[in-house]
Amino acid sequence: MSVESFDPTSQAVSVSPAALEHFRRQLTSQPGKAVRVSIKKSGCTGFMYVIDMVEQGAEDDLHYQLDDQVELLVERESLAILSGTEIDMVKEGINRQIRFINPNVKDQCGCGESFSVS
Repeated sequence: MSVESFDPTSQAVSVSPAALEHFRRQLTSQPGKAVRVSIKKSGCTGFMYVIDMVEQGAEDDLHYQLDDQVELLVERESLAILSGTEIDMVKEGINRQIRFINPNVKDQCGCGESFSVS
């Protein structure tokens, strides 16, 4: 039997090709050099996702170079909740929106703005 180690920082958050293209367009049309993902306490269920276009992240952010134009920063304090999350861009009718597919979420509010993990 072998023992494997798991490093949650090696693949904390993945980004779909559609979301990557969205981020690429956003970074060319507004200030910022990177996409920063974090969470904050909010809403009726507990937490909400935060996406910011930033010049630089916090000192302890995790850095993922997605391609030559897009760098993804993940707030280290949010890592336990964000680990394993896929960020996708989905089309619903005529609307497009970022969707977080997070295996850690246990409950969401009715409007989809907030979530809980316990």
